[in-house]
Amino acid sequence: MGDELFIIGAGPAGLTAGIYGARAGFDVTILEKAMPGGYMGTVDYIENYPGFPEGIRGFDLAELMKKQAQRFNVKIVGTEVTALDRDGETMNIRTDSTGFQSSAVIITTGTSPKKLGVKGEDELRGRGISYCATCDGPLFKNKKVAVIGCGNSGLQEGRFLLNFVDSVVFVEILPTITAEAILQHAFDGETRAKFLLLHQLISINGGQRVESITVKDLDTGKDNNIEVNGVFIYAGLVPASGFLKGFVDLDQHGYVITDHELQTSVPGVFAAGDIRSGSRRQVITACGQGAEAALNAYHYVEKMCN
Repeated sequence: MGDELFIIGAGPAGLTAGIYGARAGFDVTILEKAMPGGYMGTVDYIENYPGFPEGIRGFDLAELMKKQAQRFNVKIVGTEVTALDRDGETMNIRTDSTGFQSSAVIITTGTSPKKLGVKGEDELRGRGISYCATCDGPLFKNKKVAVIGCGNSGLQEGRFLLNFVDSVVFVEILPTITAEAILQHAFDGETRAKFLLLHQLISINGGQRVESITVKDLDTGKDNNIEVNGVFIYAGLVPASGFLKGFVDLDQHGYVITDHELQTSVPGVFAAGDIRSGSRRQVITACGQGAEAALNAYHYVEKMCN
């Protein structure tokens, strides 16, 4: 084929798109501002990705995907994309250092969890701090954990955690639980769940791993130390779509809207993985979408050439 395909983001969706794009005949370049692997690379252990019956460290899975992409001569360039624009049938990709042109682009920039900015959050990330109960919940079997946030995500993920953990303490800075009533009722009669409303997380404590959290009772002003083995933070997610504003259609939360072929509102620009509106935000679904986006990009360019 000989055409170039640029992929923005080297998470599981981007790396899979690179593999499929290269095998389809594209000359593939992935542009990534950080380390290949995305959020997957920061997960302590992944037990639900097929093909690894004993599970695998997120960093190791990211490395395997990167090596497989490089085997097909996919180039991974460390740079941050700052803007996209279209000139006829050509996409201009602006970065912090240079620019590229391509007939097709796949956006796989994903999301990042909103940070709370408390002491210990950065130091213990991946060592007892998680932003995904579906990914990491089974690793805390028979342990005590804390869930920060009582919105829909916090209660949904907290309920999932109770399939594995000994107990869950929910910490919410507001005076009420903001999750939907049906999610609240799921905890009726559940003695292993405790809700601390009007409590603020002050710090996450530990040496090599999480050992406790310190919370402030906003009614009394008193600080309390609670022993836990894990902390799951649900303060929200931030889609990495700032550079796309005004170029492709985004939903109200900033996620990229696509059609059934994973094409955005701009022909030739596709999106896959967590950056997509409505994504399940799982490694396996990101990989599937990455493969589909690459194949659809191939057919798009093929039609342009005919």
